[in-house]
Amino acid sequence: MTREQYILATQQNSLPRTEHPQFYPVGIYGWRKRCLYFFVLLLLVTMIVNLAMTIWILKVMNFTVDGMGNLRVTKKGIRLEGISEFLLPLYVKEIHSRKDSPLVLQSDRNVTVNARNHMGQLTGQLTVGAEAVEAQCKRFEVRASDSGKVLFSADEDEIVIGADRLKVTGTEGAVFGHSVETPHIRAEPSQDLKLESPTRSLVMEAPRGVQVNAAAGDLKATCRKELHLQSTEGEIFLNADTIRLGNLPMGSFSSSSSFSSSSSSPSSSAPHQTIYELCACPNGKLYLSPAGAGSTCQSSSNICLWS
Repeated sequence: MTREQYILATQQNSLPRTEHPQFYPVGIYGWRKRCLYFFVLLLLVTMIVNLAMTIWILKVMNFTVDGMGNLRVTKKGIRLEGISEFLLPLYVKEIHSRKDSPLVLQSDRNVTVNARNHMGQLTGQLTVGAEAVEAQCKRFEVRASDSGKVLFSADEDEIVIGADRLKVTGTEGAVFGHSVETPHIRAEPSQDLKLESPTRSLVMEAPRGVQVNAAAGDLKATCRKELHLQSTEGEIFLNADTIRLGNLPMGSFSSSSSFSSSSSSPSSSAPHQTIYELCACPNGKLYLSPAGAGSTCQSSSNICLWS
């Protein structure tokens, strides 16, 4: 045994031994332990309630692997069945309905469909409201479903109606603020056709002629001031059994002899006025003939030869 080991052994034997050794407890005791158990129990109850609420929500909302409720997620997109409500804006690329049911968009106020470009600027808008349907776009078109023909189009410059026939069923007819260009205007069977301008003049022009035809009725032209029938290069042809000019003013005829005798009297100061008769040739041409005591239309048949 070495010296150091001996000294150590003697020192351990010389230490006083205590009769009751002290122990220090390790852990949580008392009120701390009770609080810990309480919080653990509260956490367990909260987890159970959350799990029950999650299961209830999954059951009520009908969550499945394909989607939730009436919403189904497919390879082609999202499919909604039944009535769906959207409280916030909906951004989609295409909306289709089933083949056996229509697509209905319903709102308490209005339905607005907006189209924007890549910069987010509004390029087109369609608003369906309770009082009006408004469309704001550069060009508005209505096409046929089968052939794709443009039935109606409108832009800033013009409005085009591409249908074969435009029918106006209003009792007051159609009112045009400016000129109208059309090849044919006709009324419905057993109905009258009336072209009227209440405060301005009515002008009908055509590069190759204007044809007015009343197959089963009368043709009536009425104006306030003057009625002009003008043909720049051709003729005006009136083909009828009887042509009557009513309400013409009547004039008085005075011969040259009576005029010379009456001119010497100071009481006669009226100017001389020559009265002409309007005569018609067998070919339909009209000429003027001086009026006499009797009609001179029969005696002036030679005029028809050279006129």
